[in-house]
Amino acid sequence: MDFEHLYKTYFIDVFYYMRGICKDEAICEEVAQETFFKALKKIDSFDGKKDIRAWLFTIAKNTYLSILRKNKRNTGLSEGMEVPSDNFTDNLDDKDISLRIHRILHTLKEPYKEVFSLRVFGELSYEDIGKLFLKSAGWARVTYYRAKTMILKELEEHNG
Repeated sequence: MDFEHLYKTYFIDVFYYMRGICKDEAICEEVAQETFFKALKKIDSFDGKKDIRAWLFTIAKNTYLSILRKNKRNTGLSEGMEVPSDNFTDNLDDKDISLRIHRILHTLKEPYKEVFSLRVFGELSYEDIGKLFLKSAGWARVTYYRAKTMILKELEEHNG
């Protein structure tokens, strides 16, 4: 795979994907560059089963979330770095519940895990999620709802 072609073809897509998540253009560019650096190191692990853009977007999302965690831990959030949220997680101040949700999320199968993460942590619209998976916005909405239902069911079973 020609990495230079990959970079030229998808850098702007990754950048605009990040602009949908973060309003600070400098941070978006930093994340996009870091995404391609990580992709270059891991290009051999890309199996081609997914769309290459979805793979790059996943790397970008995880890179951004890592930067958020690091900045929050070290200095508080940097200007322009919003903490992704969703009504589902807004009321989860209890760290124990939050940890349980992350553990449950970790056990979910694809595409539920990825769709839930993109919606909650990436704050993507259903339309954007559908495009990532080459599906409809309705598919993304239903998949997110099912993932959310699975998580809630596991929480209820755990709580008795």
